[in-house]
Amino acid sequence: MMIARVDVAVGHPPRSCPCLFFVYAIHPLGDTIPVSTFASAIMGPAISKKLDIDAINRQLADRGAEDIVQWARGQFGDQLVMTTSFGVQAAVMLHLVTQIVPDIPVVWIDTGFNFPETYHFADALTKQLRLNLKVYQSPLSPARMVARHGRIWEQGRRGLEVYDQIRKIEPQKRAMKELGVSAWLTGPRRTQTAFRQTLRYVEPLNGIFKIHPILEWTAQQVHAYLKSHGLAYHPLVERGYSSIGDWHSTNPVTGGLDDRQGRFRGLKQECGLHLPATQEAQLKWAVGGPMSHKKNFGRGFCEVF
Repeated sequence: MMIARVDVAVGHPPRSCPCLFFVYAIHPLGDTIPVSTFASAIMGPAISKKLDIDAINRQLADRGAEDIVQWARGQFGDQLVMTTSFGVQAAVMLHLVTQIVPDIPVVWIDTGFNFPETYHFADALTKQLRLNLKVYQSPLSPARMVARHGRIWEQGRRGLEVYDQIRKIEPQKRAMKELGVSAWLTGPRRTQTAFRQTLRYVEPLNGIFKIHPILEWTAQQVHAYLKSHGLAYHPLVERGYSSIGDWHSTNPVTGGLDDRQGRFRGLKQECGLHLPATQEAQLKWAVGGPMSHKKNFGRGFCEVF
């Protein structure tokens, strides 16, 4: 597709068209992307259902994880998916959900930088649980990204943010759009990060609904579920990894540190998949984002793709 190089147009949009300030978008690494691709990558599919989120969360407060999954299936039908990273406790959600919705699409955003053990773990669980696995990746291959732009993840927190946009957030938004998703099941727990302590069972996020069946579970409950169903932790747990992501940004945790301290070299705790893309945040990316590395990124680039 031929796309002319343009500048980012920024302004205060009228209420009737809240995305007008995304008229032109520039790839963070110097390329341009279509307006439609950019807008959908940020906003996600539009929410068509009108739900009383406060009332729903009150109703679900005393329900078990299985009941929450049943509610989600009844509410969203074939527009419901689940996501996984094949991380430490991935087998819990994968087993719990597929016992209720056996053919649910399971979306895995594969960055291309996972540990070899993660790929083997994914293969084993996919076979064991007969997962309807849908793998999504960035259109920019890992080798090409590194060859053209270097090791972005080593450029501090700002580099990690751009890395996550390229390798995680854009592919997930594309997956949600292509699969026609209205809601997705995912497995954050309150005890994991400060941000996750603020979550509710059901949250609107970037145009769809995000549902957290095991939000209140403790590490002891996770362990008990795995044991009772003959499921395994990620194999790297035996080597001291308590939270597992990409090989270049994940380390074992020792000395009683928080589980997530082994991620992103301690610079942050969330990769962005669970964070809201607010208009304020979108505008921040559109006018150049937090990145100012002139060699690889320059100024005025939209850090979304």
